Amino acid sequence: MASKIQELCNSNKKEDIFKCMELENFKLLKAFKVNGKYIIGLYQGTLSTYDILIKYRQKEDGKWSRIRTPKHTHWAVDILMKMQTERNKTKEFLDFLLNRWNKIEPITNEKDRQNRLNIEYLINNYKDELEKYTSLNNKGEYSIKFLILLAELLMIQEKTNREDAYMFKNLLESLKEGKSIFKIISIATHNGR
Repeated sequence: MASKIQELCNSNKKEDIFKCMELENFKLLKAFKVNGKYIIGLYQGTLSTYDILIKYRQKEDGKWSRIRTPKHTHWAVDILMKMQTERNKTKEFLDFLLNRWNKIEPITNEKDRQNRLNIEYLINNYKDELEKYTSLNNKGEYSIKFLILLAELLMIQEKTNREDAYMFKNLLESLKEGKSIFKIISIATHNGR
């Protein structure tokens, strides 16, 4: 079975990528590859009508990982790694994400959800930023493309479930301000899924 999953994940056919991300007891809404190294799956959540659960696989040493749930902690550690080598560019990237946070609206209907969870829509929205922050690609674990898509999805998820949400924003601010690692990890692990 494991080799069949690897085969499905290696495929570039949409239906195979979808099958690669299927999970028992979860309704998969969307699945798409990012940079040939990640596959993001979006599932129906249970916290609200338009709640989404975000999961991914990562290609490591030529094999796809098990399906993982991205944690704010993983995201924060990667940003800290980028900060060590390109502080100013990483802070600029965090400013961009904070600006996005302030503009993100919750999903309120099925048409909006279909449009905003579309990979082409997401990538087209961020062409300029993908190029602008390309120097951060080889710093840390994750590519900028993966981080931007993941950040957007996490923001949508939080705001859809609770319009007054603030955890991800607090995490971005604490990273930008250079708070202590203990404060950052505390914020990243508070009330995370």
